[in-house]
Amino acid sequence: MDIFDIISLFGGLAMFLYGMRLMGNGLKESSSGTLKKALEKVTRTPFTAFLMGVGMTAIIQSSTATIVITAGLVGAGVISLKSSLGIVIGANVGTTVTGQIIRLLDLNASGTSFLELFKPSTLAPLALIIGVVAIMNTKIGISEKAAQIIIGFGILFSGLMKMTEAVGKLTETGIIESLFKMMGDNPVLGYLVGAGVAFVLQSSSATIGILQAFSTSGQMHFSEIYAVLVGIYLGDCVTTAIVCNIGAKPDAKRVGLVNILFNLSETVLILTAVTIAHSLSLLDRIWDSAIRSGGIANTNTIFNLSCAILLLPMLGIYERISRKLIKDEPSDEEEAHSEKLDALNPVFFSTPAIAFNACYEVLLEMYQLARKNVFRAFELISNYDPEKVKKIDRDEKIIDLMADKVNNYLIQISAHITSKSHVEIMNHYYTVIGEFEHLGDKATNICEIAEFMHKENITFSEKATKEINVLRELLTTVLDYTDITFRKCNLEAARHIEPLEEVVDDMVALLKDNHMERLRTGECSVFSGTEFLNLLAEVEHISDVCSHVGLATVARVTPEMKHQIHNYQSDLHSGNDAEFNKEYKEAKERYFRLLV
Repeated sequence: MDIFDIISLFGGLAMFLYGMRLMGNGLKESSSGTLKKALEKVTRTPFTAFLMGVGMTAIIQSSTATIVITAGLVGAGVISLKSSLGIVIGANVGTTVTGQIIRLLDLNASGTSFLELFKPSTLAPLALIIGVVAIMNTKIGISEKAAQIIIGFGILFSGLMKMTEAVGKLTETGIIESLFKMMGDNPVLGYLVGAGVAFVLQSSSATIGILQAFSTSGQMHFSEIYAVLVGIYLGDCVTTAIVCNIGAKPDAKRVGLVNILFNLSETVLILTAVTIAHSLSLLDRIWDSAIRSGGIANTNTIFNLSCAILLLPMLGIYERISRKLIKDEPSDEEEAHSEKLDALNPVFFSTPAIAFNACYEVLLEMYQLARKNVFRAFELISNYDPEKVKKIDRDEKIIDLMADKVNNYLIQISAHITSKSHVEIMNHYYTVIGEFEHLGDKATNICEIAEFMHKENITFSEKATKEINVLRELLTTVLDYTDITFRKCNLEAARHIEPLEEVVDDMVALLKDNHMERLRTGECSVFSGTEFLNLLAEVEHISDVCSHVGLATVARVTPEMKHQIHNYQSDLHSGNDAEFNKEYKEAKERYFRLLV
């Protein structure tokens, strides 16, 4: 064998790979819409998902394409991770169809037989003629994509025949015989060779096709190729996993990981089964017998199909393992929090306005999270939900983190500011940091009350529940004004808080009296009474937080009142402000009327 035969071998390989790529691309492009719609419907059982994976991979002749598209659909939320796993296993079986097509090289037919038409030497030039004519003459009714598929088919088989011819000459040198004998004596080497070639070529079908081409030499045996086949499965799935991981969401990455887990399980099963069967002399008839293209195709199909049947019930285990190995990323909401915290950057110290704006964004987010937690906690009183408890705990940790970050950032800023207005902003922010953190703590306390009531099976009476709902409605109004007050540094909104806070205090006092009366008459139990009173105390504290935020805003907007803010508050509650008195009276009448 000379250099020209080696060039011929690699030229045939190039034609084979290009033909497979051309045919596969044409099939994928012409059926991608159908494929996507079909995959979207696979949500019922692992078996139907498996059949879908087999069918679609058989059509587009690429398990990688099927699995990557599936990962994309999972990442987009079209199908669940659980529904996708059957498709993954089916794709590994579907890819064996390519090997069954390539086995046509084994077809023996006389010149007068109808089967002569199906020999590669006939199919390849026939496909090329039809494809080229179709492209050059669009009037014959074959689309460009269909023509591409047909030409790819022709090039693929032309490359196979070229490789087969070159391998025949290579066989005469004894290189192939020595190579496969070495692999037969060392299955690990065969496994690594199969994995390496499949990884480089990024296609198990192409790698097995090459193996089938070499089998025409008649010098390959089952003992030499079974480990190579198993290695090919792993090499191909690593490529798929890499593609699934590029810019993907966790569930999409898990699809690629499950493909690896399945192929590793397949490796263990096949190597164990073959080793045991060989030791029991069950494979003596085929162990050292020559294996050709059809035998390789059948072995490949049997390996994949039998492992799929055995491992399909393990999908739940694969899913759990993938979730443990690939953790969930922060939600979009958590990512937004992270971005706001990242804005607390020391580079802004030289421009305090930007630095304070970064603090403002984080503080506003703190308030929104704490406010949301308050309402979540109230909902738990009448409708306990463990998932809401988790959300409250998660957001409370974020609130605490934000409080620490902003507090430390303000300490660092203080050394860089000289403007009086910036000092006022810093003092304002120092105050609201603590208040927003306290607001979050109050939500957590209410959550703990709800958890205790759920655990002890404690419920409030109908009257008590009605009173809590009215109090909650009043508190919502106070929190709304607090939001506007801080968000816009709005003095008018701040002035609305104090009269409402006074109404909250009055209502809490009335509800305590009402509840004590219910305890005396036996309408409420002692345990529910205790938790009711604890809840009222938390509500009163929440309104106090709102009051402090409002007063801090008044002090910032009117700096001359900074040292008189407590006198200002006392004057309001002493009835010395007509506007305060009017709003207090109207609010009290409106909300107390709802208690009747």
